[in-house]
Amino acid sequence: MKKPTVRRILELISPYRLLAAASIFCALISSAAQLAIPILCGYAIDAMIGEGQVFTGTVLRMAVIIAAVTAAAAVAQQVLAVCNNKLTYRICRDMRESVSGKIHRLPLSYLDGHQSGDLVSRMVADVDTFADGLLMGFTQLFTGVISILGTIIIMLWLNGLIALAVVLLTPLSIFTARFIATRAHKYFVEQADVRGEETALVNEAIGGQRVVRAFGHEERTLEEFDKVNEELGKASLKATFFSSLTNPSTRMVNNIVYAAVILIGALSAVSGSITVGQLSSLLSYASQYAKPFNEISGVVTELQNAVACAERIFELLDQKEETPDRADPVSPAPEGRVELHDVYFSYDKERPLIEHLSLKAQPGQRIAIVGPTGCGKTTLINLLMRFYDPDRGEIFVDGADSRDMARHDLRGRYGMVLQDTWLCTGTIRENIAYGKPDASEEEIVAAAKAAHAHSFIRRLPEGYDTVIRENGADLSAGQRQLLCIARVMLCLPPMLILDEATSSIDTRTEARIQAAFARMMEGRTSFIVAHRLSTIREADLILVMKDGKIVEQGRHQELLENGGLYATLYNSQFAPA
Repeated sequence: MKKPTVRRILELISPYRLLAAASIFCALISSAAQLAIPILCGYAIDAMIGEGQVFTGTVLRMAVIIAAVTAAAAVAQQVLAVCNNKLTYRICRDMRESVSGKIHRLPLSYLDGHQSGDLVSRMVADVDTFADGLLMGFTQLFTGVISILGTIIIMLWLNGLIALAVVLLTPLSIFTARFIATRAHKYFVEQADVRGEETALVNEAIGGQRVVRAFGHEERTLEEFDKVNEELGKASLKATFFSSLTNPSTRMVNNIVYAAVILIGALSAVSGSITVGQLSSLLSYASQYAKPFNEISGVVTELQNAVACAERIFELLDQKEETPDRADPVSPAPEGRVELHDVYFSYDKERPLIEHLSLKAQPGQRIAIVGPTGCGKTTLINLLMRFYDPDRGEIFVDGADSRDMARHDLRGRYGMVLQDTWLCTGTIRENIAYGKPDASEEEIVAAAKAAHAHSFIRRLPEGYDTVIRENGADLSAGQRQLLCIARVMLCLPPMLILDEATSSIDTRTEARIQAAFARMMEGRTSFIVAHRLSTIREADLILVMKDGKIVEQGRHQELLENGGLYATLYNSQFAPA
């Protein structure tokens, strides 16, 4: 096991020192009670010397004490289980909360570059596996170690020669377990990685099931799954094979120890060095001494798996977070003025995307952004919302550098409707009020009417209380987009970003939505990304982008008369064949 990982696991335990101390104390009581029983049985045996020489009082007294000790051990084990369960699942709760919070603090560049299924696997499957290993560690590791130490001490007290033989043979068991465990660890790491890859693949296949079936891709998807599943099977088989060698190997060594105790103990009893009762106790301790090693060998296997999963979780937690907001962020009065000064940005530093981009948007101005696919339109939106920071240059919002503003404040100034809709599991009302949870019923209904969503909402089984499934899977694409538009209509921020906001809406409804947008955009700075150029004829300024640069700008008629890229794009849509 890697020391830094173990150290961090101990740091997770530190807030629950009292529970950990209670667990150790109960483990001590339970182990001490179990260790006391063989020696008490030995006293009882020695009180029965032979026929007519049975000390009944001593035997009965030992029986009562054994019953009391057994009851104490049972109570201690019950309390130990409660403490260990609380300790384990509180640690795992904290770990999940840390991962969840971390995901919200990670830059979008990290989330864009990693499969969501793998992140889900780390947060759910890996934490569950870690919990199982941790629980076994607390439940069996403490009691096992205490039992081993206690057994050696008592055996030294009863017979030093037998204890010495046990102590000399013990390292064989330890070295065997360690040798196997160190080789099994790498396979557990491989198993956790491949399991994350498989989860990501399944998540992707389920999410895109309609597309998979529409293109007849079922067989290829199954082949891809079978390939990853085969890799997981191989990794799991190797991990299980090596880890399963631990228990029989340690059992073999422990049987050798037990045989040595029997041989030396029998010779000692014959020579009169020990009594029959003491021999019985020593044999019980030899068996009891071997049992914790067998349990610990199983625990080591689970701990190897748990540590491998913990390493994946810590790897996520160690990722660099997005640049924190300033301690004293500025918050200028919302006017709707946006300026970009010589902005450079690229996702891949070896492939420039946006270069020398400068722009001035005046309050209340409607700015349309057009251009061929991949020219940087969506990237410009990402920069305005500060989902990404520019590599060079500055972006000013209402006269302040966007990097000097709190992200929540900056993003609260924009209302954004994207081509890709997103709805959460919940009621229609909750989805519309997502950006304004304290909105009144009248405000929600008014926003839905403005977005022309009210009529279809009324036809749903429970109206505004209808619960929709993940991402509105039970609604049409157009209905989902209307709800996203209603969400923005409710907030009415000082600036708007409309990224092909009516792409999934029928022509008749689109005309109504465009009229609603026109009313909503009055007095608000608006950035409109459009592929259907008929929707931006009335824009105050049209920016034509190509290869990350603004190659043309002006009003609709002016750009048509120039006969440049905009005219080419427009004529490709509206010129007669």
